[in-house]
Amino acid sequence: MPALTVLEDSFSDDPAFDVAVSRAVMFRVARGELPETLRIARPAAVVAFAKRDAVAPGYEPAVRAAEGQGFGAVLRLAGGRAAVFHEGTMEVAHAAPDADPRPGIHQRFRAEASVVCRALERLGVDARVGEVAGEYCPGRWSVNAAGRRKLAGIGQRVVAGGSHTGSVVVVEGAKRIRRVLAPVYAALSLGWDPETVGAVEDEAPGADWDMVRGALLDEYGSHYDLMPGSLDEATLALARELAPEHRPPEKVLEV
Repeated sequence: MPALTVLEDSFSDDPAFDVAVSRAVMFRVARGELPETLRIARPAAVVAFAKRDAVAPGYEPAVRAAEGQGFGAVLRLAGGRAAVFHEGTMEVAHAAPDADPRPGIHQRFRAEASVVCRALERLGVDARVGEVAGEYCPGRWSVNAAGRRKLAGIGQRVVAGGSHTGSVVVVEGAKRIRRVLAPVYAALSLGWDPETVGAVEDEAPGADWDMVRGALLDEYGSHYDLMPGSLDEATLALARELAPEHRPPEKVLEV
């Protein structure tokens, strides 16, 4: 089986740097400086805004709305619209080398969604791949529970020489996501149905963050030879350079 390096470093005290770490890993994997890498991390409470959100008329009020609910704001690495991270969610970032990554976009989406889906099935969740009508940050490759509630969203970015396929899995705290999304999506004039927000703990009582992590690693381990790794200084230095690009502009943050 091919090898896959697994990183578990988290930087919840600096969410923009946390995003930048996954981006730095992607760039270094694409350049052949690092092997294919999977990062599983526990994030801080932030709303991750997409590029489309950042140019929308309601972006500044949306950032303020997130702050009003106790959430910071970052500019995300990949994905369609604003998504929510908090301590009860899980970041999953898979960086892979590929000399010509564009033809494989759909294949990577399908593979990542299948891994997440099968991992949740291991915990007893009726997990399915597909968009739920009315879900926040809608996507064809979302993972849902019984076709009714979104449990995970998946985004992808390609660069010369490689790709990044990232997921956010909601393990617990669906109510927190609904609370912050209501004013944020209102500010951005985005429609959604709060009833579509789900969490793994609601579908598999007793499931916690470590159990979901274990199920994901078991599933990845059926396809890869997993190798524990750690972030090197070159990757951290690149992440420090990239981090400012993932912070909202100062004028947005000013009160």
